[in-house]
Amino acid sequence: MDDRTPDGYLGKLTLEQKVRLLTGATTWRTAGEAGIGLREIVLSDGPAGVRGEAWDERRTSVLLPSASALGALWDEALVEELGGLLAAEAVRKGVDVVLAPTLNLHRSPLGGRHFECFSEDPELTGRTGAALIRGIQARGVAATAKHYVANDSETDRLTVDVRVSERVLREVYLAPFEQAVEAGVWLVMAGYNSVNGTTMTAHPLLAEPLAGEWGFDGVVVSDWGALRSTEEPARAALDLAMPGPQSPWGALLVQAVRDGRVPEAAVDDKARRLLRLAGRVGALTPYRRRLVPVGRSQGTRTLLRRAAAAGCVLLGNRGVLPLDPAELSTVAVIGAHATSPRAQGGGSAGVFPSGVVTPLAAVRARLRGRVRVVHVPVPLPDAAAPLDTDRCDDPRSGAPGVLLRVLDAQGRELHAEHRLSARQLEPELPPGAHTVEISALLRPRQRGTWTFGVGGFGRMSLTVDGRTLLDGVFPRETDDPAVVHVNPPVREASTELSSKRPVHVVARRELVEDSGRATVVTAAPPQPGARDAVAAAVRAAREADAAIVFVGTTEHDETEGHDRRELSLAGCQDDLVRAVAAVNPRTVVVVNSGGPVEMPWREEAGALLLAWFPGQEAGAGLADVLFGLREPGGRLPTTWGARLADAPVTRTRPVEGGLDYAEGLHIGHRAWLRAGRAPAYWFGHGLGYTTWEYEEVEAPAKATAGEAFTLRVRLRNTGARAGREVVQVYAARPESAVERPVRWFVGYAAVRAEAGRTVTAEVEVVPRALRHWSQEERAWVTEPGPYRLMVGRSAGDPRWEGEVTVERREVTG
Repeated sequence: MDDRTPDGYLGKLTLEQKVRLLTGATTWRTAGEAGIGLREIVLSDGPAGVRGEAWDERRTSVLLPSASALGALWDEALVEELGGLLAAEAVRKGVDVVLAPTLNLHRSPLGGRHFECFSEDPELTGRTGAALIRGIQARGVAATAKHYVANDSETDRLTVDVRVSERVLREVYLAPFEQAVEAGVWLVMAGYNSVNGTTMTAHPLLAEPLAGEWGFDGVVVSDWGALRSTEEPARAALDLAMPGPQSPWGALLVQAVRDGRVPEAAVDDKARRLLRLAGRVGALTPYRRRLVPVGRSQGTRTLLRRAAAAGCVLLGNRGVLPLDPAELSTVAVIGAHATSPRAQGGGSAGVFPSGVVTPLAAVRARLRGRVRVVHVPVPLPDAAAPLDTDRCDDPRSGAPGVLLRVLDAQGRELHAEHRLSARQLEPELPPGAHTVEISALLRPRQRGTWTFGVGGFGRMSLTVDGRTLLDGVFPRETDDPAVVHVNPPVREASTELSSKRPVHVVARRELVEDSGRATVVTAAPPQPGARDAVAAAVRAAREADAAIVFVGTTEHDETEGHDRRELSLAGCQDDLVRAVAAVNPRTVVVVNSGGPVEMPWREEAGALLLAWFPGQEAGAGLADVLFGLREPGGRLPTTWGARLADAPVTRTRPVEGGLDYAEGLHIGHRAWLRAGRAPAYWFGHGLGYTTWEYEEVEAPAKATAGEAFTLRVRLRNTGARAGREVVQVYAARPESAVERPVRWFVGYAAVRAEAGRTVTAEVEVVPRALRHWSQEERAWVTEPGPYRLMVGRSAGDPRWEGEVTVERREVTG
């Protein structure tokens, strides 16, 4: 046997050494084994950027559009290119494994982590995720399909038991993971949740269909802290427990093997998979990482700017967009998101970009020297942001930023350093560390009532110029690692600042066992009343040739660890849009959110543009769309209802520990069709800057079960400029012997054409699109007989209908 194969290396390891490989050596590294030339493998969060091993604002990362924005692209080539960028970032940061993509679904509009998931539809999610995987792994960096499986909401996510039928699992929630395995993904992450009574880290689904039927030969890694027992996960197909070095494995697993409670063959299989991964990422002698250059035709910022524009979805347009600078003398830019856009969602996937192009800055840059731009900030209710270099100086060095100190129990300084932000999630803790202190000289730009806050757990205090604003004990009330280590609750207090002279802000947090070390200090200036803010915006809009209003969600609306309770926009944002639109018909509303929001004013706006969380080139990409340099290329990956009350599937909160997926196959547009309700905007909806006529569809009259077939759709660009159209195909089977959706999405193709030209879209319908899972036969079945096919622009806008008869495949020989 070649000793350079996984089995060859495995034969050189003792039981203790093999078990050691199965738990992380640190939070972000696996264990190495020098005797066989195995180095540690480095993992990193990565859906929208590769953070690396540390939460450190000084170590910046490229920030991509969030996953729901990538789902809106309907462009696998561009997603693959962005995957290559993630891989290049991983290589730059010394990372071997990127923890992306997230393949869970937008089951309910209240899901708090929609921004990290691609879509509501298993086929679109699977195709988009597979493209990202191909882009990442082509460069020798591993991708991770997560969170396996049915981890589609955040409420009680550590303990929730999702109850779902085998057929629904197969056809809906497992389907994107199957496509990920077909794409060759190297890791799959098991979620925190249980499915039908069994925790996912010990679930039979890890063996079948994942490892067996699908042939997955990579590593199954636990979500961080998800492993809670020794023997059941060890006997199951879980391979790697993260983080480390502490876990229920280690010495306990060694003893379980020696006692015969866990077969050593199970440990061997896990270690073999780790070694195979090590070879793939170049962590095992003599293997080296396979470096494939990212396409050189696009610089990083250019690519991110193009992606931000391509993901924008134009929901409505009454001839307002694109704006022509030659027709403008004054533009009003309104709203807090114009200067503080949400470029990414909250939680463990967050990164520190070197900078974010704001919409206001991009609009001003585009119109500079030709058009006057007036900005009216309309603050949001939770406007408190961590202290940073824009507002503060280090009281010790005087440099912009804050002073971070770690003190012992007697208040003596053990460690001190200058930092750029008062959001410190992993302050260095030398021996004897007792208290984390963050202090700064705040440069207030306004007089009045300021609100200060400190985030963390345990005893915390906050003083301003020696005045104590807050001093108390705040116990940890959750085990969720995203809350404990990333987004701890912030306790607030207010004080009057009577002048603009600098004030000394000091916050302290005593360290408590099992409560993390994250410490955050925030400050918010005096806020004008909602009525005054809206009045100022109305005055500016009335005097402008066009108004661009930016609205969106807040840090508390969409974040890991919490589901949403409502879809309405915070504060006075709805009143703001209505008031501005009433005085200026050329009002463009830009929505900055990761998932659906209610827009009761949508018919009143001149144009409505959905920007998602667009990454670091947010403003640049938006400006390109607003002024017609690029067409808004996106299509909705998720159905948006007019009101939360209209949505057919909303439940995210378990009852007695269980969350019943009672809707079965019918989520997203399928649920709306089943309920007979019309949403505000259907899955697949999106306008461009031209118009299209669907002239002819060629579809086969017959097809063979288990074989792909193609529809050819001829379109004409009937507008005045070049454009892109996404041709979508849906299927239905009214006479089915089994329950089916009213219609379901089966494929798409995007085409481009110059004004007046025709183009043909070829949409392949693959075999999996028409099959269903038979629980009786425990197999995939394709019913013979007629299927209706619909071609159109969205799930609710079919332009052609036809029929294909599926015939049984002949068995010969």
